[in-house]
Amino acid sequence: MSKSRIYWTLQIVGWTGLMMYEFVVYSAQFGLEADTFLWSVINIFLAIGLTHVYRLIVRRWNWSMLPLPRLAFRVSVSVLILGSVMSFINIPVDREIIAHDLANQPFVFWGYISGWCKNMLTWVLAYTVYHYVEQTRLTELEKIMLKTSMREAEAKVLRSQLNPHFTFNALNSIRALVSENPMKAQQSITQLSNILRNSLLADRRKTVELREELKTVEDYLELEKVRYEERLDYQIQADPKVLYWQVPPMMLQTLVENGIKHGVSKLPKGGKLVVLASLEDNALLIRISNTGCLGTTDSGGVGLLNTAERLSILYGKEAYFKIFQEQENTVCAEIRIPTLSDGLQRYNGETPLRSEVV
Repeated sequence: MSKSRIYWTLQIVGWTGLMMYEFVVYSAQFGLEADTFLWSVINIFLAIGLTHVYRLIVRRWNWSMLPLPRLAFRVSVSVLILGSVMSFINIPVDREIIAHDLANQPFVFWGYISGWCKNMLTWVLAYTVYHYVEQTRLTELEKIMLKTSMREAEAKVLRSQLNPHFTFNALNSIRALVSENPMKAQQSITQLSNILRNSLLADRRKTVELREELKTVEDYLELEKVRYEERLDYQIQADPKVLYWQVPPMMLQTLVENGIKHGVSKLPKGGKLVVLASLEDNALLIRISNTGCLGTTDSGGVGLLNTAERLSILYGKEAYFKIFQEQENTVCAEIRIPTLSDGLQRYNGETPLRSEVV
């Protein structure tokens, strides 16, 4: 049933029940009269009409958005007006009651008005409170939707980032390979195209499977291997149970790039980078460790800040990212991602990503 039908049903049933109850009480005291029944019916339509006008005013001027003190003042004035209108219309009909009670109750007139005001107050409070709560709920929902849209826009920007310096360096390395090792140059071009394709698609997807992300990381490290040669050793290991886990696209590549740029590349003899993905406490734990010191690895760039922000956008407080000095000459970036997809259920026993040590 629609809200409009519910409203009119409650209006008709509520006011009819109240007026018929008062008609029965009146008839028991003063006798059954046809005119009294007719006025009871008239009062039903009159009460419905007056309260409906109040409803239209509330909706027209959006009273539910007012601060509570201002709303309370308007409700009080409205109740007084509605009760007074009903009273003055019904005074000619109820003159016998007023005449009977006037001798013993000097303030019977105001008591008469207050009786109608109580009836109107019950309806006005019920409708106003409902409308106020409903409007507040819709406002909060709109805020949530707006915040979600803003965070999604931010996430798209964060997902689509790719260091242009890497592309430039990769192309220079491939150019050197064209004459020295054409087969390797062809393989490197394929790897670079895979990375660029994933970068272009990143802003269209919130998450990707871990195995796809690790493949991008592997292509990236292979291209960097062409540049740094024996100065770079790397290793990738992943528990087969987490290969289908959903992770933000290009996030690991950003962290791996940070480890090489601010760690391995700064050492004359180079160093080693290790990527480990495992399942711990029903959550995906990714550790990226590289040779270097935290003072040089943690550059404070947007890459590390974006990683924490992206995890917060997608997973909330259940996820975390931290970077710390694990050993004297080893920096570790650690990511924890809670269950977001059916990664564990989709695990079908495939062999894990090839563990490679170069």
